[in-house]
Amino acid sequence: MPRLDMPLPELTQYRPAVSEPADFDAFWQRTLAESRLHPDEPRLTRVDSPLSEVEVYDVTFNGFAGDPVKAWFMLPVDRAGFLPARLPAVVEYNGYGGGRGFPHEHLGWVASGYAYLFMDTRGQGSGWGSGGDTADPHGSGPAGSGFMTRGIQSPDDYYYRRVFTDAVRAIDAVRTLDRVDPERVTVCGGSQGGGIAIAAAALSTGLVAAMPEVPFLCHFERAVGMTGNDPYQEVVRYLAVHRDEVEQTFATLSYFDGVNFAKRATAPALFSVGLLDPVCPPSTVFAAHNHWAADADIEVYPFNEHEGGQGHHFVRQAAWLARQLAG
Repeated sequence: MPRLDMPLPELTQYRPAVSEPADFDAFWQRTLAESRLHPDEPRLTRVDSPLSEVEVYDVTFNGFAGDPVKAWFMLPVDRAGFLPARLPAVVEYNGYGGGRGFPHEHLGWVASGYAYLFMDTRGQGSGWGSGGDTADPHGSGPAGSGFMTRGIQSPDDYYYRRVFTDAVRAIDAVRTLDRVDPERVTVCGGSQGGGIAIAAAALSTGLVAAMPEVPFLCHFERAVGMTGNDPYQEVVRYLAVHRDEVEQTFATLSYFDGVNFAKRATAPALFSVGLLDPVCPPSTVFAAHNHWAADADIEVYPFNEHEGGQGHHFVRQAAWLARQLAG
């Protein structure tokens, strides 16, 4: 992939004006208030697992409209009795099309001593990986393939309204668990998971940190017109058919743009970006990073595409998060 976006010095200064609806805050306050009418209490079932050093729980919590959302919750086994009674927690969101899979596929954070919750993404789980377990019981109007245009005729009906609400409710749920320190919760995720983490960080209070990797769902106006790759191309294909819905489509997307959420973030953040990324153009990532309202660092991988830093980046995340927790 050739480097077709801006040079790095321009990217670091890129703060575009992004469409923001006047009722953005009211929309999200109403959305969360309605879903918080349902109880926070997650339902946990201990899972027999070959992971002898990890406690594994199958979790169901109440997401958007009280819909049941699945997750894995894991704790390190405290054989020596050295772990504190309450652990800092990491909540992770998944990439586009994937499901929660198996617990053994998500060991990095729990093996590093954290309580860890990995959220299933409603309606997804059949694009790659080992499958998902959460239905999306809400229908939509006409939509293209994938998830990007489901319900796009209205912000109230848009698919990511439900997903972002699930993400906030996952934080609410994990804070109720006995072994979790509710004051030390971090969110993270890559690609779609990074975009979800940005939204969750803006819509939740009191987080320790956010770690969006190569985040999707940022700066829609630029992304949709710049990249020829899915998932953004789902919007292009939709508008190629629904030619008279351009204004409404981007009006809906403005309620879900990571840049608008970044302006409201209160926790420090560590981003990552691949400068050859053909899926989430670097300028869209920097647009969110550069608007982040709290302190924000970014790891730049000059010769990587959408895979970003992979294992190298986890090492950097772990060291960075340890510093945030140390204060």
